Amino acid sequence: MSRAKARAKPKKAGAKQKKAGPKKDAVRAEVRALVHGPSYMTFDVVADFPMEHINTRPPNVPYTPWHLLEHIRITQRDILEYIEDPEYRLSTWPDDYWPKPDRQADAAAWKKTVADFRRDRAALEKIAADPRVPLGSALRYAPQHTVIRELLIASEHNTYHIGELAILRQVMGTWPARR
Repeated sequence: MSRAKARAKPKKAGAKQKKAGPKKDAVRAEVRALVHGPSYMTFDVVADFPMEHINTRPPNVPYTPWHLLEHIRITQRDILEYIEDPEYRLSTWPDDYWPKPDRQADAAAWKKTVADFRRDRAALEKIAADPRVPLGSALRYAPQHTVIRELLIASEHNTYHIGELAILRQVMGTWPARR
């Protein structure tokens, strides 16, 4: 029997499925690590951020650190919903992805944004780690996109803006003295 015929042969009902091989597990682990964030610049960039500066606009920047953090959270949430929600509705760019320019946050809003980001990132990591989720599979309602594509977009978007937040902290002089 040829390999093609063997692959095309239907599986018997009740037959055990093979576990993902080491190569697939390694890919899944790598995708999960990418979703969590790079080792060289982590989300810990928000640690010890001085609350008196969360609404300060850095020089020549049209948004505040909280606006940027909220944008990261909103976009990550949108990607999570795009993966999970078959009733997903496309948001309007850029209005639905950024807080209003005049909107301000207090310490509670900053902490909520951080907590919500971490919750949604954990949900994306869970998707990446779940062997029952075929990473290369098309989304049911968006067959032109795959799960792995969306996970990598979330990773790239978060990494870019977390680096940007680190630069804003440098420009604003808001890193802790011990750093």
